[in-house]
Amino acid sequence: MADLTNHFAGIKSPNPFWLASAPPTDKAYNVHRAFEAGWGGVVWKTLGEEGPPIVNVNGPRYGALLTPDRRMLGFNNIELITDRPLQLNLQEIREVKRAWPDRALVVSLMVPCTEQAWKDILPMVEDTGCDGVELNFGCPHGMSERGMGSAVGQVPEYIGMVTAWCKQYSKLPVIVKLTPNITDIRKPALAAKQNGADAVSLINTINSIMGVDPATLAISPSTGGKGSHGGYCGPAVKPIALNMVAEIARSPDTAGLPISGIGGIGSWRDALDFIALGAGNVQVCTAAMVYGFKIVQEMSDGLSNYMDDMGFKTTEDFRGRAVPTVTDWQYLNLNAISKAVIDQDKCIQCGRCHIVCEDTSHQAITATLDGQRHFEVKEDECVGCNLCVTVCPVPECITLRTLAPGEVDARTGAVVSATAADWTTHPNNPMRKPVPA
Repeated sequence: MADLTNHFAGIKSPNPFWLASAPPTDKAYNVHRAFEAGWGGVVWKTLGEEGPPIVNVNGPRYGALLTPDRRMLGFNNIELITDRPLQLNLQEIREVKRAWPDRALVVSLMVPCTEQAWKDILPMVEDTGCDGVELNFGCPHGMSERGMGSAVGQVPEYIGMVTAWCKQYSKLPVIVKLTPNITDIRKPALAAKQNGADAVSLINTINSIMGVDPATLAISPSTGGKGSHGGYCGPAVKPIALNMVAEIARSPDTAGLPISGIGGIGSWRDALDFIALGAGNVQVCTAAMVYGFKIVQEMSDGLSNYMDDMGFKTTEDFRGRAVPTVTDWQYLNLNAISKAVIDQDKCIQCGRCHIVCEDTSHQAITATLDGQRHFEVKEDECVGCNLCVTVCPVPECITLRTLAPGEVDARTGAVVSATAADWTTHPNNPMRKPVPA
């Protein structure tokens, strides 16, 4: 049986599924429910310094990008850090940790970028008995206008400075949460590592505007006729998050730095992608807000079953296994040739593959055969771009097959003289070299 026990940055939890710092982790009631449902850990919603209270809008805070059948693609929020008193949060954190000693409880923090502010809050947080702190350098709205959040996360020197303060004034593991609103994610990650960070977490939300109300021509959502840019998350951001995680994992300067993966995770398959690309655990928010806390049970069961099928005992057995397969474009194998193959038994004759290939690609799919509606790949024109596979509504109806050297037909496996010299000049090789005169 697979063992999902997770060890991340010196913090142990029964599984690698944590709730990210967000509305679902704002108070003890929610966190108790989360732990009862089976979450391995939580990052408590971001705390700020003692002082004037944080005031949120009393109106729409969330916006969504939905498919026509109302499935969630992207989620936007303009909510600020916790608007509950600091001492109340600290009291509840202490109580929750005592009630659930086996679960990871990390506290997210955001205070002004001064040494004294961090020196003041860290001992109070450490006194709760929590397992670590996460430095919120990612929030793109509201707090960034006040010189915090992504305003700090976009400046590697500031990241390094605050990280060093936290390591000086606290014994807790320090996780630095990075903003994706930056050109090169490796620079802030390196600044965190060089100044003693125990781990990084990413990505935080992406700066965004969801749209405009066609009736009022006002930004949507809006309160009192006006809205604000917010943080974008959900399934749509997952590819962006995976790229940034992989960049940190494969960079020589940041390789080995523990990574907590965040961004569009809603299933065990999503978690697998992050872990295989180097993440030590994953954090979830949007999926919990859409489906509720019990979604973690499907995630845990699915990942456990996958590991059993693959013979993996722990997530460490496959963590980072995909990283060596990520490279820069110039190092790709230009002699690898793939061709599309249509399974005629599964084809429903909808014609989508033909239309998109004919209109926007390589005119490599015929539409008729002997006067009958029939779709077939033209081997000499197909470049294996994968567009037809992507648009086909029938799973596994169209697939790509990589040809062996000398092979000329993806359907039948027909082979010509299979030598390297043959393949470099074969007409089916788009990188073929001209035959000497």
